[in-house]
Amino acid sequence: MRSIWKGAISFGLVTIPVKLYSATEQRDVSFHQVHREDGARIKYKRVCTADGEEVPYSDIAKGYELPSGEMVILTDEDFADLPLTSSRRIDVLQFVEAEEVDPIYFAKSYYLEPDAQGAKPYVLLRDALESSGQVAIVKIAIRQRESLATLRVRQGVFVLETMLWPDEVRTPDFPFLDEDIETRKQELSMATSLIESMEGEFDPSEYKDAYREALQSVIDAKIEGREVARPAEGPEEEPAADLLSALRASVEAAKKSRGEKDGKAASGKGGAEKKPAARKSSKPGQKKEPAKSRSRKSA
Repeated sequence: MRSIWKGAISFGLVTIPVKLYSATEQRDVSFHQVHREDGARIKYKRVCTADGEEVPYSDIAKGYELPSGEMVILTDEDFADLPLTSSRRIDVLQFVEAEEVDPIYFAKSYYLEPDAQGAKPYVLLRDALESSGQVAIVKIAIRQRESLATLRVRQGVFVLETMLWPDEVRTPDFPFLDEDIETRKQELSMATSLIESMEGEFDPSEYKDAYREALQSVIDAKIEGREVARPAEGPEEEPAADLLSALRASVEAAKKSRGEKDGKAASGKGGAEKKPAARKSSKPGQKKEPAKSRSRKSA
């Protein structure tokens, strides 16, 4: 991996030099726009709408358009004077329980690696944060944009999750929220049964991007000059007569699917019965606090 940012975690009077790496990558199949006739790449020119002349990149500035259509032009000097106090620092602001941060605020994930001289304080803060069960709320500026972020531990490494600002999260405003929609007790019970029948431990390796795989096979076929076969379509399912019937059929299908999956797992392990995962116990001497019920605040 290649670092995209260098700075330091500022934790009280402790400074930990770190490097920032993107923790994720998109595996989409990328394409270029080409001329259909000969496959040549299509180029785009930066052209001024006033005189039609091509503009070199060095003469391009950023413009903020006013409601009147007039443009306010900002130069590199204007941006240089902005107060990005955390331009090379990750300022720790406070520590909170992880469940207090709504995942809707998360934007992008990064790994933090310590410099050689910062390894010891890095490990010290990592172990202390991990044992606390909390996450750190921090502030960081990346590419001339200041963001809130959380700092947590994953597989022995700090993960920094940049966050959206509260005014960047839209408030849901849909007509059905104002409607008085009633659900029957039987329907709720059946929906609960469906959820319970589909419970399991999350294993991301069980899932795959079927569309990307199919697209790649089409590309491979084009390369090899083979005939591209269209995958056979499965039988169409008939719609259920009502909601309760649909839920009941879904529960039965989920139980059947779970039974087949468990049967395959048992046959692959010498017929051993799959035991339910044990719940994690509290730390020695630590009393388990009752779960707090919180009403979700709108952004």
